[in-house]
Amino acid sequence: MSRNPPLTDKSNVPALEMRNISKTFGAVRALSGVSLVAHRGEVHALMGENGAGKSTLMKVLSGAYTPDSGGEVLIDGVPLAFGDPRRSKESGVAVIYQELSLAPNLTVAQNIFLGVEPARWGLIDRRSIGRAAQPVLDRLDVPFTGHTLVSSLSLGERQLVEIARALSAEAKIIVMDEPTTSLSTRETEKLFEVIAALKQDGIAVIYISHRMEEIYKLSDRCSVLRDGEYVGTLEREELSAPKLVSMMVGRDLSSFYKKEHKPSDNVRDVVLSVEDLGDDIKVKDCSLEVHHGEVLGIAGLVGSGRTELARLIFGADPATKGRILLNGQEVSCRSPREALASGIAYLTEDRKALGLFLDMSISDNTNMAVLERDAHFAGRRNFAKAVDRAKRAMASLGIKAPTARLATGALSGGNQQKVLLARLLEADPKVVILDEPTRGVDVGAKSEIYRLIDTLAQKGLAVVMISSELPEIIGVADRVLVMREGRIAGEVTAQPDRPINQEEIMTLSTGARPESVVSVI
Repeated sequence: MSRNPPLTDKSNVPALEMRNISKTFGAVRALSGVSLVAHRGEVHALMGENGAGKSTLMKVLSGAYTPDSGGEVLIDGVPLAFGDPRRSKESGVAVIYQELSLAPNLTVAQNIFLGVEPARWGLIDRRSIGRAAQPVLDRLDVPFTGHTLVSSLSLGERQLVEIARALSAEAKIIVMDEPTTSLSTRETEKLFEVIAALKQDGIAVIYISHRMEEIYKLSDRCSVLRDGEYVGTLEREELSAPKLVSMMVGRDLSSFYKKEHKPSDNVRDVVLSVEDLGDDIKVKDCSLEVHHGEVLGIAGLVGSGRTELARLIFGADPATKGRILLNGQEVSCRSPREALASGIAYLTEDRKALGLFLDMSISDNTNMAVLERDAHFAGRRNFAKAVDRAKRAMASLGIKAPTARLATGALSGGNQQKVLLARLLEADPKVVILDEPTRGVDVGAKSEIYRLIDTLAQKGLAVVMISSELPEIIGVADRVLVMREGRIAGEVTAQPDRPINQEEIMTLSTGARPESVVSVI
């Protein structure tokens, strides 16, 4: 592991060198003496838990923040002026944030040259904008033209527009912040191809991600921040999950997947039974059982019908056939309200768009499903009672916030997920369906969520967990059902002589013969 010493060889001046960068906000020290070096033609991964300082460091680089005195940033050996986004851009820095900054009502070409439009006779030359955009679009081999409206593009295609904008500005350093969070598998593969091409062109890519398989696949080196401090840098051949986790959270990977719950295998202890459920479109004749205190995993490729099955069970989408039983009794789940009243709770995969009210407080979000419990005479709410309930939830789930009245949108991804889980648990469910419960959260928060899932199972709840991360689903689940093309293709169960393995899951997911399957994680 290297400590990024200053380079003195002028023939090998790095594309980016950040030295002794500190940043305080009032009494909070977000960065403390952080250094980072990135070379031309390399992908340099930047990892750390939420709040480790990654975004703050990149905002210093982009000119959005002015650091405390004593630090410096060099681009190709030339000092960069702090606190000036225009100067940073002119020096060759481009940052592509998770929330893309495109104007959807404009064309691709207009977005690429937004703010730097070519002019003729003092007016914007709209005709030449399209011509000027085409060479950079050809360079990226995109399936659209400069005249295409951005609103008609997928998320993956919009990211390519952001990259095209960076290339048109002759960027030397491109920062990508969690670029694959909302991308399909095909869009992710296309992005990786583009990143490989950027490397070939000598561009330094700073890649921020929580997904370790992406770090293994893409990065030449990986630097880690923890609590606003630089921990160290691993070369490609040094990368491993135990090392990265230890650097990020200060503890060993072996603490991640501890199963202290003991599921019942008694047929009489079946809590949830789903029989031949389907919508005749995306889900076809699916049956499953979940026992008292069991974590049932559901795996499968994107588009296999995992989320659609969960939504049918929860009543979010209408089923055309099948039935659902709780503790042996058939229940009606024609709507989420009916499902929740019956004892089935569902944590959506898209917490921001479909789960949380980000402008509302932690207390309001936690109590959303049980508002009637706080009714006073004449229909008035007892707000103090609601806040007390939220405080208890914060303590039991480890939600890190100074007050229950804080807006939920101000929390980290892991804490937002816990708030959503707190709301579900207030409804006292018998079954909890968790759809991608760790998506977009850091490694430390993942570990906490895994422990929460184990605790729910210890309390006797039946837990269904959907996940795209095979190590996660293998580590947490007691059994794994695998879906393919809307059907349950099979079940993978641990045997006394061997645990659940990725190859079995991928065999069922793809329909391939066992001898032709290799691990993809």
